[in-house]
Amino acid sequence: METPVENFKRFFKNEKSANLSRMDDLYREDVVFRDPVHQIRGLTSLQDYMADMYANITECRFEYLDELVSDGRAYIKWNMHFRHPKMGGKLITVRGVTHIHFDERIFFHEDIYDMGELLYEHVPIIGGATRWLKNRLVHQKSA
Repeated sequence: METPVENFKRFFKNEKSANLSRMDDLYREDVVFRDPVHQIRGLTSLQDYMADMYANITECRFEYLDELVSDGRAYIKWNMHFRHPKMGGKLITVRGVTHIHFDERIFFHEDIYDMGELLYEHVPIIGGATRWLKNRLVHQKSA
């Protein structure tokens, strides 16, 4: 029998294999989900959010890099590779971490990632300004 962490990683590894109607096998009904732009309560709301997210991308897969699992909690480090038609259809890679709490199923899920890396750097005018600012901050830090 797979652990909730193994189930999670298998479920989200590739958006083509993520059967959102089966999310109740992975999450409790009272799940709390957070990311840099959303806080969602309840399985139905999470399913709706995921369905909207997957509807707008042409490719999405996760590369799992590392994990730390202990006593009903896990941190999973990943790279998300995705393509979105409104972002030129090019392959974009974002590094992040998922923090989950679970018993037999997940009841807390938080995704932590850089919104600039995910979105702002790939929007034409904002992207150039974001990359410029990020570059300046890095150079000032190392000076």
